[in-house]
Amino acid sequence: MEEGFTTPHKGELKQEIEKTNGGDSIEHDRDTRSNQEGESVQQIVEQEQPLVKQKTRRVATLDAFRGLTIVLMVLVDDAGGAYPRIDHSPWNGCTLADFVMPFFLFIVGVAIALALKRITKVKDAVKKIILRTLKLLFWGILLQGGYSHAPDDLSYGVDMRFIRWCGILQRIALVYCVVALIETFTTKLRPSTLKPGHLSIFSAYRWQWLGGFVAFVIYMVTTFSLYVPDWSFVDYNSDKPKRYTVQCGMRGHLGPACNAVGYVDRQVWGVNHLYSDPVWTRLKACTFSSPAEGPLRKDAPFWCRAPFEPEGLLSSISAILSGTIGIHYGHVLIHFKGHSERLKQWLSMGFVLLILGIILHFTNAIPINKQLYSFSYVCFTAGAAGIVFSVFYLLIDVWGLRTPFLFLEWIGMNAMLVFVMAAQGIFAAFVNGWYYKDPDNSLQVYWIQNHVFINVWHSERLGTLLYVIFAEITFWGVVAGILHKLGIYWKL
Repeated sequence: MEEGFTTPHKGELKQEIEKTNGGDSIEHDRDTRSNQEGESVQQIVEQEQPLVKQKTRRVATLDAFRGLTIVLMVLVDDAGGAYPRIDHSPWNGCTLADFVMPFFLFIVGVAIALALKRITKVKDAVKKIILRTLKLLFWGILLQGGYSHAPDDLSYGVDMRFIRWCGILQRIALVYCVVALIETFTTKLRPSTLKPGHLSIFSAYRWQWLGGFVAFVIYMVTTFSLYVPDWSFVDYNSDKPKRYTVQCGMRGHLGPACNAVGYVDRQVWGVNHLYSDPVWTRLKACTFSSPAEGPLRKDAPFWCRAPFEPEGLLSSISAILSGTIGIHYGHVLIHFKGHSERLKQWLSMGFVLLILGIILHFTNAIPINKQLYSFSYVCFTAGAAGIVFSVFYLLIDVWGLRTPFLFLEWIGMNAMLVFVMAAQGIFAAFVNGWYYKDPDNSLQVYWIQNHVFINVWHSERLGTLLYVIFAEITFWGVVAGILHKLGIYWKL
């Protein structure tokens, strides 16, 4: 896929001829059993001539699910402050915001299975995977590394002593690279048809599951066996920088201060390159305003002031499992021809994962924790993603209820655009940059939020929520729809 805006064809959901490296489309062989239930995902015949390419229809569920994830991200990022219950959990537990990242990685995995379903040249596929990974890393560091100060500050630039190396796109890049490379290098080991049996698809793609298992072992062994010594940091948020020391000297701890996830990031990246405003500052131990943000308590422990990387290295290794589960759902879509067969595979796995995550959490074996990307969190969120994906597939691709989901499809087809402009505040910064005589006399988007929404409804919480829904989500949904009609998409 090429970076930038592309215009393949105009028209509603124009049928695209997908190349080896891309496209959310699905193919079927003529010699497989006939579809008894009527596929809404158009089948194409695989000809003997390998150079003859057939038109395919995009899997609408994929775009709608991706669009839902973007909408959730914008909602929780910009309205989470007004509604802390939907914001990220301060530590253990799972809120609406905590579903966003694993949903992203899940749908990345599904898309990889479809994009790499036929590989003619492994070397070319690897080059494209590496290039796309580098593009994701570049955009991630540019947007979340500290260089961009949008939307609150119109300046840009970052002190390299404090640049943040990790972030959302960086985690997606790592998971995408690992999962896609395993899929590529095992292309010759893929079966053309599955053996009989409900579990045959797991054995057919055992190398993909082995990769996920290796990531799981690395994460679990490191998390519970790595010794975490005392460590120190400098608090630069106070009037005068002050150094604090956090006492640990333990292993296997899953609390905020002394976990192995944070220790690995401090050793690899350096404490000054971690996220400086972690969600644990909303814990009761840190603020009386919990679960909302608020001033730190005078008796708050030192670690409440410390940085912590929510998209760090060790937790991102655990996140590979989310992509692995996603690619399994893509493999099911490729190999199983009937709707009921697909839904049976998807829903059974989704509920098993969901229940396993709940059991691990409530037995206190492994708490659900987004910041640590714990195994219970992987299971719980992947199970939820699988169930939501199945429901979308049933409604959109089986029952044909596509119109109510077109809004999400449009956003999903231009996910990168909406992520950059809305979720990262780049468009808001652009609007704020236009002023008359004085920079303070600008087209402030916050003026619109305060005077059009908050003051009208006489409620900061409700006004903020309505602003996010209409001035951000609805606005960018309409923009994405117009761009879709024009055949314009921003892809990496």
